[in-house]
Amino acid sequence: MGIESIKNVAVIGAGTMGSQIAMVCSLAGYPVTLQDVSAESLEKAKQFLGIQMEKRVKKGRFTAEAVEAAFSRITFTASLHELKEADLVIEAIVEKLDVKRELFKKLDEITPPHAILATNSSTIVSSKIADVTVRPEKVCNIHFFNPALVMELVEVVKGPHTSVETAQTSMDFVKKINKLPVLLNKEISGFIANRILGKLMDEAVYLLENGYASHEEIDLVCTKALNHPIGPFALMDLTGIDVNYFVRMQRYEESGNERDKPARIVQEKVENGELGRKTGKGFYTYDQKAAVK
Repeated sequence: MGIESIKNVAVIGAGTMGSQIAMVCSLAGYPVTLQDVSAESLEKAKQFLGIQMEKRVKKGRFTAEAVEAAFSRITFTASLHELKEADLVIEAIVEKLDVKRELFKKLDEITPPHAILATNSSTIVSSKIADVTVRPEKVCNIHFFNPALVMELVEVVKGPHTSVETAQTSMDFVKKINKLPVLLNKEISGFIANRILGKLMDEAVYLLENGYASHEEIDLVCTKALNHPIGPFALMDLTGIDVNYFVRMQRYEESGNERDKPARIVQEKVENGELGRKTGKGFYTYDQKAAVK
């Protein structure tokens, strides 16, 4: 299946990542179905996207007409069965393997046989999911970076089961939605960017937990000395501290290595419901309006 066969896109999961991926695809002209089991999450996604796109209109990046047209192309739904005409599905749900496998099994039954089924995960490689479908050659990773409305790069990962055609079509699709794709010819958990970032995150948490500096000072060093656009703790707040937690738990379950477990401070944040911007508090504290940015 080539890029010309992709007419309808579906995104599963209306959280921060899923909602932005849906808007990116819609802005490129694709009809998009954004599905989530939670009606509350779907409503929050509408509000979140409304705020984000209003900012972009005010800055002159989009016209009000273009944004209105983009919203008109997005269908918000709690029903998976509305994905029966999807040509490409991008999953962006919780980083739990069993939940993803259950979802992909259902998607395999609902979507057309030609549809590509992709996961946005950068931790769970698609070979851990593909075997629950009868189309493993059409399963791959298409990994967007947060915030997807802003970040240009997208990692496409070809698993041992993924066909060359699927990988190429996925690359072409990323270009079609005005993003820059890179292709990984072999699977590896974390891919490229997050494997490098993970080492920095680990060291930042080590320095914090052992009292060498505050999280504010560590972030300041990364932004002012290393010229990073955002510090590691501010980044965890942005992406969701629970995401970091689930990623590390998944890695620990695979390796059995105690060093792969989530850091103590990360676990405490999750237990206390301090997940970052989306809850109003993480390593930093945000007002209610900032929490939905």
